[in-house]
Amino acid sequence: MSTSVLTGVAWPYTNGPRHIGHVSGIGVPSDVFSRYHRMSGNKVLMVSGSDEHGTPILVQAEKEGLTPRELVDKYHRVIAEDMRSLGVSYDLYTRTTTGNHYAVVRDIFRALYHNGYIVPRTTTGAVSPSTGRTLPDRYIEGTCPICDQDGARGDQCDNCGNQIDAAELRNPVSRINGETPQFVETEHLFLDLPAFTDSLGKWLSTRTDWRSNVLNFTRNLVEDMRPRPITRDLDWGVPIPLEGWDEPSMKRLYVWFDAVIGYFSASVEWARRSGDPEAWRAWWNDPEALRVYFMGKDNITFHAQIWPALLMGHNGTGDRGGTAGPYGELNLPTEIASSEFLTMTGSKFSTSRGTVIYVRDFVREFGPDALRYFISAAGPETHDVDFTWEEFVRRINFELANEWGNLVNRAVSLAAKNVGAVPQPRAPEEADEELKTMARGAFDVVGGHLRRSRFRAATQEAMRVVTAANKYLSEQEPWKRKDDPDRRDTILHTALQVVSDANTLLTPFLPHSSQRVHELLGGSGTWAAQPRMEDVADLDVAERSYPILTGDYSTEQASWESKPVPVGRPLSKPTPLFGKLDPGLAETGPEWAPLRTDNS
Repeated sequence: MSTSVLTGVAWPYTNGPRHIGHVSGIGVPSDVFSRYHRMSGNKVLMVSGSDEHGTPILVQAEKEGLTPRELVDKYHRVIAEDMRSLGVSYDLYTRTTTGNHYAVVRDIFRALYHNGYIVPRTTTGAVSPSTGRTLPDRYIEGTCPICDQDGARGDQCDNCGNQIDAAELRNPVSRINGETPQFVETEHLFLDLPAFTDSLGKWLSTRTDWRSNVLNFTRNLVEDMRPRPITRDLDWGVPIPLEGWDEPSMKRLYVWFDAVIGYFSASVEWARRSGDPEAWRAWWNDPEALRVYFMGKDNITFHAQIWPALLMGHNGTGDRGGTAGPYGELNLPTEIASSEFLTMTGSKFSTSRGTVIYVRDFVREFGPDALRYFISAAGPETHDVDFTWEEFVRRINFELANEWGNLVNRAVSLAAKNVGAVPQPRAPEEADEELKTMARGAFDVVGGHLRRSRFRAATQEAMRVVTAANKYLSEQEPWKRKDDPDRRDTILHTALQVVSDANTLLTPFLPHSSQRVHELLGGSGTWAAQPRMEDVADLDVAERSYPILTGDYSTEQASWESKPVPVGRPLSKPTPLFGKLDPGLAETGPEWAPLRTDNS
């Protein structure tokens, strides 16, 4: 029976192109997961978009001599193209500056306020002495007052996991310009997180099957919950839909508040664009739907604590109770699939420090599937992983080129040369049946790993089939069977069948090259559909348009099962599926790479 699967992908901040550290936690894992579920016959809704509000946008706009709107217009298109080039199959990749998003955020706000989960408070806010502009808590660093760790942010300490206030930091400095912030009194609206202590705590206690890194982090989330500000003193963001707060031009809803609501607002926008404005309910109101969110580990608190609290507040199911808001009872997350960091020479990827490899450069040089495979097979799934050119070259040359590419080339070449088509098997022997049984059995094993977002284990199992098929061909030596064409054809048919099965198993990871293998096996039409970028009119704001990513994935032929290769289908001599990389790259990386593994 088909299941509705919501894939919520963390919203990239719209201040520059994406680097490979970004997509290792969001783009690739979420797409592998979504492609698998579509192939399994489930109804997938994969949504995300560009996160476009907040002070950092104003700062970056000033640096580039642009207005905030011009800046986010520029980078929204750049980021969407980065994701498109990787084949990330969004049903909708949108943005937070749409009329639809503003309307949905304000609806959620009103429901929370009506149920008593938003309260006004006088607080101390950080201000830049040189500009007078409010500083976001996340852009203030200092020493944690709880664990004494340096580098704690003004909203939480990653070392001890506690929520803190920027004013509590010792020796606070602005990450924007290094100056010491001033702290002034101001009135803001707060999400009353303590009013979710029991309800959120009980819900989190049921999440026993999450990844260990997420479980370990969430254990401390409900022990010291404090009210959290949801408004800021600035003029770039969603206006506050509350009498007395909607007039001041310098107060807006805080970027973190509106960004997490984007998962739902994007679903509503997708439904409106689909022609059925209520279509989102299959993923948000049906308790049987699966809801999985993908992000990096620095976003766990927003997805395991803040977003569930907002949903409970809207639903009226927090500690204070209440009535369900205008969208009915919205589903809480089923799973938080958070990745750790992809680092380089032990440091996080950082544009400002020059520790960065941009997606566009990587894809231009090596193609999308090389990066997708590396992230799936060796990425930071449950612990930080240091990217090295040596490991990347090894994975591509020995696994994709030598193992998978070589298997495809040998099997198709031999069949094309000796038969010219998919041969007819005559009298299968035990070795043939063993290999085909192994390949068929891998669908359950690989699928089980993918359902749990265990991408490393899934790639290992799929490649185990490839290795076994290569061994089979070497041992059976069909090229020496000229005097026994029946046996030769049976071996070649077995090899082609397992190539077809392995191609299906690898399709979620390698959607671009899997299309090519489909064609090398004589297939036609779309095997693995790709996203497209198109410019659309804003649904609610006249004369405004923007690019989105979307796609028609119902056209693809890939399904999660072993399908017989059609006997007699014509074959032609293939070209190599993957070219080997220059071994010298393992030492220095390409010329455009800003940082080498030898620190040169």
